[in-house]
Amino acid sequence: MGPPSPATARAGTYAGPVTQQRPVGVITRGTTNPNRLRRCDRWLAGPQAWRLRRSPGPPVVVDLGYGASPVTAVELHDRLRAVRPDVEVVGIEIDPDRVAAARPLERPGLGFAVGGFEVPLPGDRRPVVVRAFNVLRQYDASEVAGAWATTTARLAPDGLLVDGTCDELGRLASWVAVTPEGPVSLTLSWRLRGLDRPGVVAERLPKALIHRNVPGEPVHRLLTSLDEAWARQAPQAAYGIRQRFLSAARSMRDAGWPLLDGPSRWRLGELTLAWDAVAPHQGP
Repeated sequence: MGPPSPATARAGTYAGPVTQQRPVGVITRGTTNPNRLRRCDRWLAGPQAWRLRRSPGPPVVVDLGYGASPVTAVELHDRLRAVRPDVEVVGIEIDPDRVAAARPLERPGLGFAVGGFEVPLPGDRRPVVVRAFNVLRQYDASEVAGAWATTTARLAPDGLLVDGTCDELGRLASWVAVTPEGPVSLTLSWRLRGLDRPGVVAERLPKALIHRNVPGEPVHRLLTSLDEAWARQAPQAAYGIRQRFLSAARSMRDAGWPLLDGPSRWRLGELTLAWDAVAPHQGP
């Protein structure tokens, strides 16, 4: 019996042998919580929404390595439907038991399948977005480039891999946007209320950068500059923490950091920079 047809897939049924290839990757710890990935979802439904709108047919979005609970895939589908009502979200997990547990939640536009970085989809369909959060964090840094290459090779035109990390409640997050040509941007996102200093996001950097947060590396210079800008803008706290963050972001832009967004995103506690500004130096 062959793989299900695209029509069947759109009905939310992704069961069946869509590939003979052994899943690429290893089972992750699977920790997740409701709303944990809301910051990235907001970015996908905001600055990246054009990728969904441009798709000539129903755009496919993959939640790769969603973990022990399928809640993040369900939430992703709900949020992206505001952009494209016909969006199809597929939760892909390497653990068959996790997929079996998620299957009762399938519905039109939402399905689940067994797989890994090779991103198996019915009918060899290609995703517009693959979101892989808290997945590569559990791998060795030497494996990141290979995982990126494997996954981006499966993308649709104008497609994007989002490789990110966040804390357990989603209050601190960062992610790299990766195309088949390589990484293009780094986004940092904070819950502003109660924020002591922006440099705390260092503990949630993506795997490609977390071990590079040392003197002499661009990402270390970025976080140091952010903390310095935050400290200089302390008087703005009298007008609220959001105003202080906006002022710090403006001072970063004025200092020459290539910020790709503006005040509408900064107000959300979000900064996106060109990857070239933080790309790691080549090691020995």
